[in-house]
Amino acid sequence: MALLDTDVKPDWVDYNGHMNDAEYARVFSLAVDTLMERIGLDEAGRHRHGYTLYTLETHLRYLREAHQGQPLQVEVALVDRDAKRLHLWFELYSGEQLLATSEQMLMGIDLDSGRPGPFPEAVDTAIAALPVISSPAPEGLGRRIGIVRR
Repeated sequence: MALLDTDVKPDWVDYNGHMNDAEYARVFSLAVDTLMERIGLDEAGRHRHGYTLYTLETHLRYLREAHQGQPLQVEVALVDRDAKRLHLWFELYSGEQLLATSEQMLMGIDLDSGRPGPFPEAVDTAIAALPVISSPAPEGLGRRIGIVRR
């Protein structure tokens, strides 16, 4: 599902002449904000439901450089979920070229208690409508970090 369309801002470009690694994380964070809006957890929804999402873990892979002014699109698919957690797969594209991926675990938080809690019914329904990762799983999903020794 297409979530976010933006472009590489001038202040996102680093001393190497391409988008800084932190800015890739920013773009994926903006995509999470957009996802929250789409599932009913925009500012009004967070207030109405007394509920929000926290990011528990992120695994970001940098595959290709992005440069100033380059158009960017982020897509998302659901890997797995339970009553209060989302395992998501984000892909960052420029046109047809895959630039980066971000695998994330998000936790639903009841704002009154500050503790994890189940998704509100309307939010749960919206989550159920998200696209699900297709088989076979995309390259990199579930990948662990480490040095391969031969």
